[in-house]
Amino acid sequence: MRQLIALVLLFSITQTIQAQQSGRFRMGMDLGIAIPDGGGIGGVVNLEPKVNLRDNMNVGLRLGVAGLAKDVTYFDFSEDYEGEISANVSIGGTFDYYFHKDKSSVAPFIGLGYGYYALSSLEIEPGDFDQIDDIGNLEADFKWAPMIRAGVELNKFRMAAEYNFVPNSNLQDTSGNIIGEAVNQYFAFTLGFYVGGGKWRSW
Repeated sequence: MRQLIALVLLFSITQTIQAQQSGRFRMGMDLGIAIPDGGGIGGVVNLEPKVNLRDNMNVGLRLGVAGLAKDVTYFDFSEDYEGEISANVSIGGTFDYYFHKDKSSVAPFIGLGYGYYALSSLEIEPGDFDQIDDIGNLEADFKWAPMIRAGVELNKFRMAAEYNFVPNSNLQDTSGNIIGEAVNQYFAFTLGFYVGGGKWRSW
């Protein structure tokens, strides 16, 4: 009888520990597709270490990489030219709020963030560039920008949609002259998982 009571108590304690709790640490990873504003396609990878402030909210740090194929605009011409950013690297703080109900493993959430986006060099695809002198390696700017998102967590799995409000960046030739701009805002749809922090379950 004592062994049965001890087993029941141990099981109960284990399940309590598995619930989302204030002060607990978790690490998440998300993969998904990215759609630049104005057209194009790409992919994203995000790593997010977080700390639960309360049972229904957390703060964290998002480390992200987005590879984007998108359009660029030259000021001297009326048409856009297609190019690609090899890597858009970002780091920023995040806050998520969960609408979780007791005894449910489903936790919808909304979130926001603010961070620093470093845009790598831009490669222009072959085309009619005879009118452009000294194209070279076109460099984009570094930007601070907000992000909003919404999604749902199911046990340890996570699905989310986000929008990154990264401002347009100037394109420069090898002489440092501004000759165009690139649109950097993008929407992303991600799937992922996390470890730590417990499960969305209340007993």
